[in-house]
Amino acid sequence: MNLDITGFTLIGIASYLFGSVPWAFIIGRINGIDIRKHGSGNIGATNVMRVLGRKWGILCFLLDFLKGLLPVLAVKILISQKILTASPDSLVITAGLAAVGGHIWPVFLKFKGGKGMATGGGVLIGIAPYSFICTVLVWIVLFYSTRYVSAASVIAAAVLPVSSFIFSKTGLWVLSAPIQAFLLILAIVTIAKHHSNIRRLINGTEHKFEKKKV
Repeated sequence: MNLDITGFTLIGIASYLFGSVPWAFIIGRINGIDIRKHGSGNIGATNVMRVLGRKWGILCFLLDFLKGLLPVLAVKILISQKILTASPDSLVITAGLAAVGGHIWPVFLKFKGGKGMATGGGVLIGIAPYSFICTVLVWIVLFYSTRYVSAASVIAAAVLPVSSFIFSKTGLWVLSAPIQAFLLILAIVTIAKHHSNIRRLINGTEHKFEKKKV
């Protein structure tokens, strides 16, 4: 029992610290700015793209995405090698939740981080790839039809637990009850972190990504 508790603790701490690495802030510093003082002020790939351009925004997204994916994959490898012997679902949930928590509440930036979309996506592809594909497709359709990143993100997050439930019920991709509960929590946290965007969408003041003129 003590070994299990130690394993969960180490996974949680390591995943949280890995998720806390503020890539948006680091990329901003590389370019001589504090990204928190530009654009929306958010520590995330969308704001990096808005302020510093497509190249830096994509790089930030990939790095934030890996913050979620790598801890989950590392735990899965340790489970397959019998190094970790506790409940596999509980272990990957611990890694995923801690990584997303690190991104949203990073210890290196006084617990003021991003909204968790990219990091959550990395966790999702490691745990529920079919649901990841569904949410990405929904996000793409909504973004290119509305040009609102926030609206696409909120609705895609809402689709996440629904898709996981449908896949499990139909037998296409069965996920355990704990994993489905985790995905529901992930969706709720993501939507909650977009509360200010939701207000601006309702008020008609949300920033829209306009198409580049050729």
